[in-house]
Amino acid sequence: MRRAPLALLLLAPLLGGCTRTADTFKPRIVITSPDGGGVSRARSFTVKGYALDDQGVTGLTVNGRSIPIQAGSRKIAYFQFQTQLAGGRGEYTIAARDAAGNRGTLVLPIAVDSTPPTVKVTRFERERGVVRVTGVATDNTRVTEISVDGKRLNITPGAQVDFYAETSGVYADIAVTDGAGNVTKLRAQR
Repeated sequence: MRRAPLALLLLAPLLGGCTRTADTFKPRIVITSPDGGGVSRARSFTVKGYALDDQGVTGLTVNGRSIPIQAGSRKIAYFQFQTQLAGGRGEYTIAARDAAGNRGTLVLPIAVDSTPPTVKVTRFERERGVVRVTGVATDNTRVTEISVDGKRLNITPGAQVDFYAETSGVYADIAVTDGAGNVTKLRAQR
């Protein structure tokens, strides 16, 4: 009879390692559109994003109202909703819940931005059909894209972005886009 308690005593540490750990991971929420986060040039626009959870998202709400999770994996739960701003600014609280009851939230400030970015050419050179253009683009929120003659430049988005490009021809058509989708175009030439 002494063998049974001794065997249990030896097995107890091994069995203790088989216990399941609690889910403490809170869902994370990411906004994918609009590109500038919560900035748009319209009062009503679609916000898109996803909630990420290791065990799966079971519910999503915006300002306390349930929204549907799009078809696909619950570990990456895609969603979208339409904004309705009365004025130029607003705020949406997005919450995601998982099966263990963990809750992640994101407060998304929304602003209407109708101010287009500015672009300044600081240097323009033309040599044998090759055009070199240097400049700076600025915006009240964030410059997200610069293209020269339809070719998108590799930039780091920000409120002020320096750029350089080479193209062919006589002039360079520059287009600068901000996070709200406002576009400024400029033809650089001598």
